[in-house]
Amino acid sequence: MNIISLFAGAGGLDRGFENAGFKVIWANEYDKTIWETYRHNHPETILDTRSIKDVKEEEIPSEAEGLIGGPPCQSWSLAGAMRGIDDDRGQLFFDYLRILKSKQPKFFMAENVPGMISKRHIGNFLKIKEMFEECGYEVSYELLNAWDFGIAQERKRVIIVGYRKDLNKVFDFQNLEKIEKPLVLGDILKDLPEPLPALEKNKTNGDSLEIPNHEYFIGGFSTIYMSRNRRRTWEEPSFTIQAGGRHAPIHPASCPMEKLEKDKWEFVGEDYRRLSVRECARIQGFPDNFKFIYSNVADGYKMVGNAVPVKLAEVIAKQIKKDLIEYF
Repeated sequence: MNIISLFAGAGGLDRGFENAGFKVIWANEYDKTIWETYRHNHPETILDTRSIKDVKEEEIPSEAEGLIGGPPCQSWSLAGAMRGIDDDRGQLFFDYLRILKSKQPKFFMAENVPGMISKRHIGNFLKIKEMFEECGYEVSYELLNAWDFGIAQERKRVIIVGYRKDLNKVFDFQNLEKIEKPLVLGDILKDLPEPLPALEKNKTNGDSLEIPNHEYFIGGFSTIYMSRNRRRTWEEPSFTIQAGGRHAPIHPASCPMEKLEKDKWEFVGEDYRRLSVRECARIQGFPDNFKFIYSNVADGYKMVGNAVPVKLAEVIAKQIKKDLIEYF
């Protein structure tokens, strides 16, 4: 069951599909700060490092039975400018469509932020869905929360799955296997020792870390950060893990934050630190042997925060495998 991966990042989506029995034979990622991490954790996958705009369809393996990937989501984000399809990054969906139409795999799966189906962007999203259908696919989409699928984090994402029309199959999100008891921070973080702070200028501690990537971003907290509660308890799931160390949530063992007024909170104790890169990785479902390689700690948080939660990807991949097993 060979698949190809576009906008692969560090490979959270890829690892989830690999856990379900798929093999990623070719991947594309343009960000050079990610290449070493991807190659280290996916040594058997061919990694193409060009801009996807420069990759011709005939250069991508034809023996793949699936196409996966989440085009960059910043232009659709509710927290950003929400320029959507008018942003160069938003237009990368057209390259995904271009390759899908040319390669005609049995299925595709794409992922993006909730802003994609917001009131502002729903019109463009439905046009994109129609374009997927015009490529020859029965298309389903749903807004899922990773917390329902074995991830200790409230993280909502739009998932789009398409089956080639000649297969006469439709992906049904109601068939996805949810867990009976959702995980909380205490389930996945309590066994970790105290991490190290990053070095000066937020450089990595590197090989001196006993547990890979178990180090945290240092520095002050912005007014934007202090406009919200940033701490969840051991008995709660994490806030959404973002792609930046400066905005990483506070560790659950830290002192509580106190609300002063609208959009203004404060620390009421002395014990505060951000979650480490490894703690964020665990929250995203990465195993401890999945090593993130970087010089700047901020790049570690970026790779972790931009990833698709591994278990969520695995659950979706298992359902695709179940639906299409007779064709593999």
